[in-house]
Amino acid sequence: MKLPFSLFLALRYLKPKRTFLSIITLISVVGVMLGVTVLILVISVMTGFDRELRQKVIDFDAHILVSTEDVLRDWRTLKAKIDHAPGVVATAPYIQGPVIVEFQNRRLAPMIRGIDPVQEEKVIPLQKFIKLGRLDLEGESTVLGIELARKLQVHVGDKITVYSPGNLGQILDSIKKLENAKGDEEKKAVDELRDVILPKELTVTGIFETGHYLHDSEFLLVPIFVGQELYGLGDALHGITVKTDNPYSAERVKESIEQSLEPPEYAQTWIDMNRQYFEAVRLERTVMFFLLFFIVVVAAFGIMSTLITVTVQKRREIGIMKALGANIAQIIWVFLGQGTVVGLFGTLTGLGLGMTLIRYRNEFSHWLSATLHIEIFPREVYQFSAIPAEVIPRDVAIICVSAFLICSFAALIPAYFAARLDPVKALRYE
Repeated sequence: MKLPFSLFLALRYLKPKRTFLSIITLISVVGVMLGVTVLILVISVMTGFDRELRQKVIDFDAHILVSTEDVLRDWRTLKAKIDHAPGVVATAPYIQGPVIVEFQNRRLAPMIRGIDPVQEEKVIPLQKFIKLGRLDLEGESTVLGIELARKLQVHVGDKITVYSPGNLGQILDSIKKLENAKGDEEKKAVDELRDVILPKELTVTGIFETGHYLHDSEFLLVPIFVGQELYGLGDALHGITVKTDNPYSAERVKESIEQSLEPPEYAQTWIDMNRQYFEAVRLERTVMFFLLFFIVVVAAFGIMSTLITVTVQKRREIGIMKALGANIAQIIWVFLGQGTVVGLFGTLTGLGLGMTLIRYRNEFSHWLSATLHIEIFPREVYQFSAIPAEVIPRDVAIICVSAFLICSFAALIPAYFAARLDPVKALRYE
């Protein structure tokens, strides 16, 4: 097949030989390949991380949370108003707060979430997360996250002890009353104190797994009356959870709900409650893109240095070509062709390697962990049991096109200077 003059010479100069120049060319190709590979891999993982984080939050947390600075006492009236707000699909009462959990001398401080299973299932599909046992919150029972159960070494059917800090004020009042009591009053005060400080013994009826490490390691579900007793709320609540017809339009529904609220009552969307996580992921994704893009820039400098070396070595050939009538554009395309071929080959191999690593990212992570004991995605830090990833064609296209254009531009500079070479000076001493 006949090739254009410029492309023929460009490929001829790139033909591998046992010279230092061919090694530099190979290094340039590898540099472009690694830059494109790392960029595609990191951007895809960060995009998948953001998507999975949002999905996990939507799955386990309500779209909107209505609460107050103290407790909700007349919550049934408020719940009825929220139910009639436009965009609201379902609502459910809830209690949430920190507790101390003990099992066989192992103690942790997770969060309880007191719920009515029938109403809560309409807001959050808890049933699909049950890994072991069942979602049974009848009587004094609880359902734990799988990581919390692992830390406590608890199994379905075991009994755990729950202490609540919510009645600390009652304990202090009872102690003061005991100090001032005498005779029968002292006995009565002791009995009252015992009732206040006695912990709850709950039977584990199920273990859930959401895939979000924070949820799986920090939450235990209890019946709503148990939460009320632990926090001494009587019939009051901490808040009301709301499910909307579209989680991404929750802000609009929140505005309509706020018309039914009276200070200090307030409403928060799932985005408001997790804004710091989403902003951190977005910022990290942007920063990582610009930092890693410098790998491609460094590879482009490698291409430039290679072509500068070529122009010096091929000074005589350039002079001969110009003396035979080669114009400036043809000379430019000889060297520009080398840069574009290196850039194209490096970009395509980087694309292939990047997509392969994304496909086998979890297997590669497990191999590193098992063989070299390198944990590149610790669950405790990133809160996911597997490495998430989402390939967006637009992002991949931007990375590949940008890498190719940078490499081509880097080749243009030495190509231009080569084309401006005076043939008389090039052949003077030949």
